[in-house]
Amino acid sequence: MGGYSVASIVRRTGLVAFAAVAILMITGAMVFLFSAPPEHWAVAAVGVLCAGVLELTWLRLGRVAHRSPMVALPVLALPALATLLPMETAIGVISLGVLVAVLLEAGRVPVGLYSAGLQAVGGLLAALLFTWSRAFALHGLVAVAVASVGYVAFVLLVEILRKQLIDPPVERGGRPMLSLLRISATAGGAALIAALAANWSVEGPPFLVEVSPTVNTIEVLSGIVIVAAIVKVVSIFAEMRARLSGLVAGAGLLSAGAETGARSGEEIAQVLCQTVADSIGGESVVVRAEPARPGEISLPLSFVAAGASRHIVVSRDAMDGAFTGNDRRALDALVTTAEMVVRAGQNVAGLTLRANTDPLTGLPNYGAFQAALTNINDHRDYSEALAVLFLDLDEFKRLNDRHGHAAGDEVLRELGRRLRAVVRPDDLVARVGGDEFVVILTHLTTLGEAKIVAERILASTGEPLIVGPTTFNPMMSIGLAYSAHRETDVSQLVQDADRAMLAIKKTRRRGGAANESSINISSHRSSQMNDIIARAIDEDRLELAFQPIVSLVTGQIWAFEALVRYTDPDLGPLSPPSIVEKAKGLGRLDAMTRQVAVKAMAAAADFRLVEPRVVCMTFNVEAGQILPERVGDFVEDLANRYPGISLCLELNERSMAKVTPAIRAQAERMRDLGLMIALDDYGSQDSSVDSLVRMPMDILKIDKSLVDDLDDVRQREVLTALQGFGDNLEYSMIVEGVENATMASHLSALGIRSAQGFHYGVPESFENTLNRLEQYGAAAVVPRVNPALVREAVLPAGDAAAPAVILGE
Repeated sequence: MGGYSVASIVRRTGLVAFAAVAILMITGAMVFLFSAPPEHWAVAAVGVLCAGVLELTWLRLGRVAHRSPMVALPVLALPALATLLPMETAIGVISLGVLVAVLLEAGRVPVGLYSAGLQAVGGLLAALLFTWSRAFALHGLVAVAVASVGYVAFVLLVEILRKQLIDPPVERGGRPMLSLLRISATAGGAALIAALAANWSVEGPPFLVEVSPTVNTIEVLSGIVIVAAIVKVVSIFAEMRARLSGLVAGAGLLSAGAETGARSGEEIAQVLCQTVADSIGGESVVVRAEPARPGEISLPLSFVAAGASRHIVVSRDAMDGAFTGNDRRALDALVTTAEMVVRAGQNVAGLTLRANTDPLTGLPNYGAFQAALTNINDHRDYSEALAVLFLDLDEFKRLNDRHGHAAGDEVLRELGRRLRAVVRPDDLVARVGGDEFVVILTHLTTLGEAKIVAERILASTGEPLIVGPTTFNPMMSIGLAYSAHRETDVSQLVQDADRAMLAIKKTRRRGGAANESSINISSHRSSQMNDIIARAIDEDRLELAFQPIVSLVTGQIWAFEALVRYTDPDLGPLSPPSIVEKAKGLGRLDAMTRQVAVKAMAAAADFRLVEPRVVCMTFNVEAGQILPERVGDFVEDLANRYPGISLCLELNERSMAKVTPAIRAQAERMRDLGLMIALDDYGSQDSSVDSLVRMPMDILKIDKSLVDDLDDVRQREVLTALQGFGDNLEYSMIVEGVENATMASHLSALGIRSAQGFHYGVPESFENTLNRLEQYGAAAVVPRVNPALVREAVLPAGDAAAPAVILGE
């Protein structure tokens, strides 16, 4: 094979064959025209122009731009030319027009000869089909249409074979190479235009005075040129619009993250390739060592693989039209943007590094330490332990006073180096003060591991240190605070380590070991509350209390709100807000919500068996929890298991600040499925009208802070306005915190239709709620013992004024 692949040999052979046909047909046409009358020259000249314009008006036969076969239709000039010129001459004129157009556009002789030869062979095939069709007694115009369809089929077949067998494979994102609709439209359009051209060349174009066959032919060819030019101009404007949109979107993608300097040069190069493909278009966009070859455009990249020559190269299929000056300018703009983003990122990264680094030791500073500790704590497994060591260099002030600040600085630098060398790879060392360092020990399983590392640090930092002519023996005080589980307030861990360190110094001042380094282990352990809440959730031991929601119109209970409760055997009832906050910190909020949902709906089914007028159960979630991957899918499945009960999710207003389009769409979807969405605590601190329109909802729950003094006309006006607002926006309103009959009477007079509060019942256990329904049915108000005694019996300490618990922030 002489070193050539089969594909290369086929490509070269095909090129030679098509080029030979093109040269033969063009030469034959020129020979004929030399002896032809002047009018034939005029027709041939217009024919060359027409074929050239048609050649540049490419039609894509697939849906993937620049990666689907393209065809041009210079054959449309053939029916008009063939009325005055011999068929072979007409085909040669068309081939000449194609060759000139490609040379002017791309400047590549092989591509021009291939295109001209392809049109010549296609034209000969079309002529042969025309002759055969006439031999079968088809009408002349029908024969022209058949010949045109045959031409399209031939060119398409050649292009498919070239792309499949010769050219490298192209990724189309799983979409097909061809579109049947586009192929049908192209073939049908070619047949129609060719038939009209043949007819008008003989009979004259409509609306024009017939002069002679020559004029008819020139008019038809000119009409085709005008139509093709209009199509070309429209496509150019569409490309310009797409290029501009791509440039704007590309600049945004490239600039994203520049303020943090978070992306590497390689990552930006990947984004650049995608934006170039979207805005300029090409069969492939790659970063490689070699610059552009013929038919490609490229620019060097200075931010990829430092020290090596790298270029971004855009390539197109040879039959897909050459790159234009606008394409080159767009590539230059995107590459320039990418380089600016890289430089900006490097500047930002440098500034961030300097802002987070202690300039003397090169260690992270206090701000970086705090951020790292928070991040490590928040992202560790619940059972993964960590420890904080707080280190203080004793007698440092005396060292500075006796030997000067330069000596003190050198001691601090050397201690920083020793600390970095002795800790493990995943540990972090920081300098947080003049002579104070901290170390975060990660991935621990026992306190003993932390103590071993601390002892190694103590031994390393205590080695003699030579500063100029003086040998200095550093003495360190180290406080160690160990955390066995994820902390809800990790700053407490640092404070405990600091106190443990200070205790050593205090002991020294009181006569303790004054001449040796020491470690003091803090009594800090992960909060007992963490373990209690984690165990209660993991073992599904949470309890629920139920508070009625009543209709002020009928005086009947129509819903209950489920509220989380837990009583520890040793600590007694736990504060519900603490339960929720700990669950969030432990990463168990969604698990807790699922448990509450299951128990609440099961209870609702039992309540409904006793009292059918109870038709709804509500419980609280954060807005972000309704997403499918959190509790959304679970709640939807749960609601389907209880078709007779409406499930209502109460979204805390404070969580509405983080609502995204995805959360809003999920809320709409849940409502379409029959679930209800309520906005809880409206009117509490930081409430805004924005919350009323931010999230689709069915119910607005008014916080008790808006009804604590209904004798105030302003409160009554606000409630009336909100009720009217709800009527217009088609949501119901429930007023919480109704404490007595007077408040209930005021609300009824204002037209409020639903309420909740101690007047109708404090949150009760499942058994007590079921007993109430069995004894009193759905009656909104029932005889009660002393409300204060009931409240003390039902609510945990500190929760007397909180009828609802928020599962979230």
